[in-house]
Amino acid sequence: MTLLYIIITLVALQRMAEMRLAAHNTRLLKAQGGIETGARHYPLFILLHSSWLLAILLTTPADAPVNWWLLSVFVVLQLGRIWVIATLGRFWTTRIISLPGAPLIKKGPYRFFSHPNYIIVIGEIAVLPLVFGNWQVAVIWSVFNALLLAWRIRVENIALGGRR
Repeated sequence: MTLLYIIITLVALQRMAEMRLAAHNTRLLKAQGGIETGARHYPLFILLHSSWLLAILLTTPADAPVNWWLLSVFVVLQLGRIWVIATLGRFWTTRIISLPGAPLIKKGPYRFFSHPNYIIVIGEIAVLPLVFGNWQVAVIWSVFNALLLAWRIRVENIALGGRR
C-alpha cells in the first residue's frame, strides 16, 4: 500500500466519522426545534467531497512522490477542523441547522472569522491533491467548491442573520 492510498483512506475514514457525528448532532438539534435550510444543495457537497477523493485516487499515480511540506499544511488544516468541531460542540453539523433562540458561537476560531470551517475546506481541497503533485484536481475541485460555498454561505447568512 502506497502513501497515496494510506492518506486518502485516512481522510475518507475521518470524513465518515464526521458524517456520523454530524448526523447525530443534526438529529439532536432538530429534536430541540432546529430548522434546516439549504437542504437542496446539501447532496452537492456530498458529491463534491466524495468525487474529490475519488478523483485524487483515479488521477494520481500510486507511487506519486509526497510533498511533505504540503502534507504538514494539510495536517495543520485538520487541526483547524478539529478546533472548529470542538468549538461548535453539539451545534456542529454538515447541514445548516438553526436553533431559534440559541446564541451564535463567538469563541474559538469564530472570534476571527464568520465561517472558519469553509476557509479550512478551501485549503483542504486545494492542498491535498497538491501533496501528490496533482494540480488539475486541486484547480477543478477548488472551482466547484467555490461555487457551492458561495451559494451555501449566502443561505447560511440568511438563516443565521436574525441571531447575530
